[in-house]
Amino acid sequence: MNETLKDLLGRRSCRAYKSDPIPEEILDKILEAGTYAPTGMGKQSPIMIAVTDKETRDCLSRMNAAVMGANGDPFYGAPVVIVVLADKSIGTYLYDGSLVMGNLMSAANALGLGSCWIHRAKEEFASEEGKALLRSIGIEGDYEGIGHCILGYPDGECRPAAPRKANYVYRV
Repeated sequence: MNETLKDLLGRRSCRAYKSDPIPEEILDKILEAGTYAPTGMGKQSPIMIAVTDKETRDCLSRMNAAVMGANGDPFYGAPVVIVVLADKSIGTYLYDGSLVMGNLMSAANALGLGSCWIHRAKEEFASEEGKALLRSIGIEGDYEGIGHCILGYPDGECRPAAPRKANYVYRV
């Protein structure tokens, strides 16, 4: 089978990670794949924040858990979090950011890493704490959080693929 199709069909959401760091050259390749996601009219509305600093990662985890009213780690111990945000002034921003998330997860799988899309970035970065975090790293503008792509080496097996539902595809 074609390697690209194999990677797309084999990607799974992982929910348990080792604490081992991801080598910078691997993270760079994943981030580059994110920059090549298609965007509406090529406007490239998304931005990515690659978080490897444990203190910032743990702050994001706490903020994300608070949105759910929980105390656990919604990032499942993953050592890297890539936050995807997109410029709300671009009409396709939500789709653009979603495509970036897909590219990140597919690239991670192709390079032997686990990944998972963690929601609640919208709520996190609409908060005053989230806006202050963005300002502290020099990001200004009207951005909406699209998602968190957590990355790491899986600690055990990722969930197997669920059977595909009936009537997923219609042909005309």
